[in-house]
Amino acid sequence: MFEPETHTDVPSFNLLVDPWIRCLDADGVVRERGLNAVFSDVRDIREIVGEIPTQTFAITRLLLAILYRALDGEGEDPGEWGNLWREGLPVSGVQQYLSEYHDRFNLFDPVYPFFQVADLHTSKNEFKGVVQLILDLPANNTLFTTRGGESATRLSFAEAARWLVNAQSFDFSGIKSGAVNDPRVKGGKGYPQGVAWAGLIGGVLVEGDSLHETLLLNLAPHRASIDDDLPVWEVEVPDGPAPSARGARGPRGPAALYTWQNRRIRLFEREGVVVGSLLCYGDPLTPQNMQGVEPMSAWRRSAAQEKKLRSAPVYMPREHHQSRAFWRGLSAVLPRTVEQSAQAEAPAALPPYSLEWIAQLLQEGVLERSVTVRLRAIGVVYGTQSSVVSEVIDDRLMLPLSVVGENGRELAAVAEAAVTRAENAVRALERLDADLTVAAGGEHRVPADSLRELGSTATAAYLVIDPLYRRWLGALRPGLAPGRAYDVWKEEVHRQILILGAERLALASPQAWAGRLVDGRRLNSAIAESRFRRALQSELAPTAEILEGKSNDKI
Repeated sequence: MFEPETHTDVPSFNLLVDPWIRCLDADGVVRERGLNAVFSDVRDIREIVGEIPTQTFAITRLLLAILYRALDGEGEDPGEWGNLWREGLPVSGVQQYLSEYHDRFNLFDPVYPFFQVADLHTSKNEFKGVVQLILDLPANNTLFTTRGGESATRLSFAEAARWLVNAQSFDFSGIKSGAVNDPRVKGGKGYPQGVAWAGLIGGVLVEGDSLHETLLLNLAPHRASIDDDLPVWEVEVPDGPAPSARGARGPRGPAALYTWQNRRIRLFEREGVVVGSLLCYGDPLTPQNMQGVEPMSAWRRSAAQEKKLRSAPVYMPREHHQSRAFWRGLSAVLPRTVEQSAQAEAPAALPPYSLEWIAQLLQEGVLERSVTVRLRAIGVVYGTQSSVVSEVIDDRLMLPLSVVGENGRELAAVAEAAVTRAENAVRALERLDADLTVAAGGEHRVPADSLRELGSTATAAYLVIDPLYRRWLGALRPGLAPGRAYDVWKEEVHRQILILGAERLALASPQAWAGRLVDGRRLNSAIAESRFRRALQSELAPTAEILEGKSNDKI
């Protein structure tokens, strides 16, 4: 714990002009820029490169919030969007908009510090170090981290700005400092209210060949009134320690959501660096039915939430799983291909609205189907009551737009079927392992669900299949015959799984080759191999079945 010093000289660091955003340029060099320079050079910047992927996601959303307000609805018509795509952003207009709020972007403004609360303090006037801002740095264990020494105890103003934006999006839960005048504080502590908003979703960022393309690809139109969707710097009354009236209403659109003050934060500076921080709870958000304002996540219908809330439908964000590659959930993000619930008219899943918008642009002919984008899955896996970070997820997938939208339905169906059939082929390999175990005298019965416990088999299989699928998907170009595309995939998966099966048979014990009676029938390695080959042939269905839409989904 530290106590703040009294300063007469107030430092200045303005995010509009002072460099703080790490940009990977087209020449391969990383340079830091302020917001004005980012928009000036937007076509020369390849991507935002945060210190961790969540920074990239949070800062990109900050840029999008600025564009939503600066463009004032321009680009919400496909034709207007096409002009922006070809001709570029109105940089002077964006910078003029930002100049109107120049002081609101000062990290140390005495009244309205950016993403902070002026004079935020505890009853003891104490604050903590900067470690609580650094998402991937364990507070009580710095042995296994690349940050050490002074880099774990002080931050440059540029670093502090990046981690500040990140904290407002991804901060974990747990007990926080209790701010004076926050009625939720008990005994000087702020008790858990959940993780910050972006930590609740499975973030999907659509990336183009430049930052210009990335911003436009994610600039899905408002689905509510533009005038009601205000970023925090346009709010006249600065936040205090207590929950705001705005927080009770919730965000009205992406500009408000991307700049939502999930936390009340104050940075403490000494001699030109940030040495401490006060981090308290702000305006919490709940994830139910937020698909109308959050365009950068897929959604799943939740029967449990519908029962709890006694309302239907209720959608929850579809989170990413650390043990499951992004491509295996492709069907959840492709528009017009998500399955419909058999129990109700409302769909069982919703793709990210950003991809629905891209599908519309393709349908209107504004965006070419020959374009390939990168889908980037970014998220956080929290542990121990969401009070610590277990893992940061970052998975990129090259996606040809030939599989998106109405005109891409056949290729999309093949891409999804390829995932399902590959997963079922892996199941066949797992069953081979199970049969060899039983033949050797192992567990007499192996329930289907427990096949998942044979994790090493599936892991080995997906290590082989993963790069194959990514490469195959990236080759699905307009004009490619769906049947031919599936044949290529089926033959490759069949070959690779057979190789893995042969390796397991070669390692089978003499007991497995001799076999034994199971339920009155002989089971040995030869019989297990025969079962495996038949199952694999069945799982990798004939091309005609795929094109007719017949399902063989056993997952």
